[in-house]
Amino acid sequence: MKQGLFITFEGADGCGKTTQIELLDKYLQEKGYKTLLTREPGAKGLGEKLRDILLNYDGDVSSRCESFLFLADRAQHIDCIIKPAIADGKIILCDRHTDSTVAYQGYGRGLNIEEIKHLNAIATDGLKPDLTIIFDIDVETSMQRVGKEKDRMESSGLEFFNRVRNGYLEIAKQDPKRVKVISSSDTIENIHNKVIELVENL
Repeated sequence: MKQGLFITFEGADGCGKTTQIELLDKYLQEKGYKTLLTREPGAKGLGEKLRDILLNYDGDVSSRCESFLFLADRAQHIDCIIKPAIADGKIILCDRHTDSTVAYQGYGRGLNIEEIKHLNAIATDGLKPDLTIIFDIDVETSMQRVGKEKDRMESSGLEFFNRVRNGYLEIAKQDPKRVKVISSSDTIENIHNKVIELVENL
């Protein structure tokens, strides 16, 4: 049986990644590929409960606690959903993964980035995506697209999200073979075509 592929999609809220994942999923299925559309946090099962805590808990949450909750969700996701799907020959399309933790908790919250990378490696059991696509968007546009109804993470402020954006660009700079950046300022159709080109190259 042919080994599957693991593709992750990253970027600030409002960057359009969810739209692009759904378009790519439809494109691949029409080509006859088996796909799995999933997300972090919030994959089916335990992940849904962890997502609710991470995004909607209204009390104080320490930055380290936040990181460990994301990591716990990731470990469950990798072991129970992603690894079996790869073994089954599916193309996994994942909305957020390890780079979100580096960008948000590392660059955004100011936690030790090397420690986060080490913990990510433990949570994923060393599994890395075959391709990561970052949809780059300026913070002001991102905030406008998200709107007034924001969850706990979305309410972190402009300075925080500027650090996150710069963090994503630094991640791409450090790992250019795996990580590709697409500007979200283009049309949905043009962005979709760029995504297809990257995926077809795999």
